[in-house]
Amino acid sequence: MFNTTEKKERSLGVKLFLKPVRCLSPKCVTVRRPTRPGAHAKGRRGTVSEYGEQLREKQKFQFSYGLKENQLKRIFRRALRNPEATGKLFLSILERRLDNVVFRLGFAPSRSVARQLISHGHIMVGSHRVTSPSYLARPGDVIFIREQSRSNQIFRDLASNLKKYNPPSWLKINPETWEGKVESLPKDFEESFDVNKVVDYYSKIVK
Repeated sequence: MFNTTEKKERSLGVKLFLKPVRCLSPKCVTVRRPTRPGAHAKGRRGTVSEYGEQLREKQKFQFSYGLKENQLKRIFRRALRNPEATGKLFLSILERRLDNVVFRLGFAPSRSVARQLISHGHIMVGSHRVTSPSYLARPGDVIFIREQSRSNQIFRDLASNLKKYNPPSWLKINPETWEGKVESLPKDFEESFDVNKVVDYYSKIVK
């Protein structure tokens, strides 16, 4: 049986790295089962409409960042109110979410695990313990594992993993102290998905 996470990747036909370690191995579901789930999986994919392409691209963002539809809409509305390019700002807000920052710093193997770490009170931002995954990190924020949590079994391999990990250019990590810092607003996006199609999709339904 394939779980819901793997079915999402098979349905969209792309690696979303929802299970990062597995996705980098031959066990990745898109390698083992490259067809769509369902009885007619091996049939030819029909021609996808423009709306269908936009919807599929939106789903890639939604599943990859692990957000609900209403959460994604709120982020888009916020980006839409700003005079900056909507797509770039939309990406920037997604990247600044604390669950994503914890993941990008290498403190967690996936965004879903990062959300658990935050919700369980393992993550500090400056002198405050933050338990909301949607907290938006700002330049200058110092993010680290709470001292009382460091002996937790979930962090047993973190020290060795951080020594060989390189975060994005807008983040900085000290592997010795398990501290990360937001150096700037997100930049140098790895745009493996087409954010312009997401903008086109939401522009029709979000005001």
